[in-house]
Amino acid sequence: MQKVRFGIIGVGNQGSSYVRNIFNKGQVQNGVLTALCDNNPVKLESIKKDIDGQSVQLFSQYKQMLDANVCDAVIVVVPHYAHPEMVIECLNRGIHVICEKPAGVYAKQVLEMNEVAQKSNAKFGMMFNQRTNCVYRTMRQMIADGKIGTLQRVNWIITDWFRPEYYYQTGSWRATWLGEGGGVLINQCPHQLDLVQWVVGKMPKSVRGFCQYGRWHDIEVEDEVTAFLQYDNGATGVFITTTGETPGTNRFEVSGTKGKLLCENDKLYFYQNEQDSQEFSKTTTKAFGSPKKTVVEVQTDGQNPQHKGIINNFANAILGLEEFFVDGQEGINGVDLMNAIEFSGWNDGCEVTLPVDPDLYLAQLNERRAKSKLRDCDDSATVDTASTYGSNPK
Repeated sequence: MQKVRFGIIGVGNQGSSYVRNIFNKGQVQNGVLTALCDNNPVKLESIKKDIDGQSVQLFSQYKQMLDANVCDAVIVVVPHYAHPEMVIECLNRGIHVICEKPAGVYAKQVLEMNEVAQKSNAKFGMMFNQRTNCVYRTMRQMIADGKIGTLQRVNWIITDWFRPEYYYQTGSWRATWLGEGGGVLINQCPHQLDLVQWVVGKMPKSVRGFCQYGRWHDIEVEDEVTAFLQYDNGATGVFITTTGETPGTNRFEVSGTKGKLLCENDKLYFYQNEQDSQEFSKTTTKAFGSPKKTVVEVQTDGQNPQHKGIINNFANAILGLEEFFVDGQEGINGVDLMNAIEFSGWNDGCEVTLPVDPDLYLAQLNERRAKSKLRDCDDSATVDTASTYGSNPK
């Protein structure tokens, strides 16, 4: 094939943004949009103006789109619970597929999806567009290279995505246990929950989650979270997030015995100890003081292609032009972390060893789903999400 034929399942906020801001602008060098699917006829009618004059077929049922043999690859952009089902269907048919974050709502369904992926010849990717950010890529490489020494602490305060009440009226499924399966952890935070383990290079061994449900909004699910992390070497961490705070903060700090990496305001700083702090502690004859240190702004390659970067890499990997960047099976890590924090929050902040028992988690989630109600709102409305991706690092 000369170009990969892409289909999109779901043309709500994000799916329609892919049409308008990526494919319509010719930002996928070796890919072309050939099909769109949504079970809401109003959304299908609305998207017609964005594909006027293009050879793009429209479908109301995703299996009909897959049957039509008009797609080599599919991007799944639907409410979270349906992600694994649609990904599995594509993989079983040998159709390459990118899954929007998160991989799923609960680990049991994601593990089943990964089993299918292991047996399929089709490529399976996750839309972890934040992994393309040069700041996070550089942090990951520096930590892997031992620049910060032995890991001591991981802190991320990510509170800069305030959501007004109207945001939750843009979909009946939003912010409900039945329709979405969680709140800020499952909707806003999947990228950060992926990055906190991808950048650091390891998962926490246990967490304690303190979640508040509907504290700032009229919703069922969590919109305020503080989680405590513990790693196998004794290092600790804190992850704080909310959709109810403004002005917010986005400060990611990883500390070790040789120094500290600080990511804030799209810039990366390295606080480097002249001597490993533990070596200094064991050899100094002074009662006070610390190793001499330098602070530098770390230079990166400046590249932050986000969603278009993931889609371009996926198309190029299918064509054998470059190495595949994000294996979809890695999506389980963020789901495991999300489930563990949520489970702890449901159980008075108890310590939870990762991964949480998938059957036990699903049982407690189902208890909440049984009492949950979808929101009474207009499911035909869409809003442009392009401005929510974050700015380019300077």
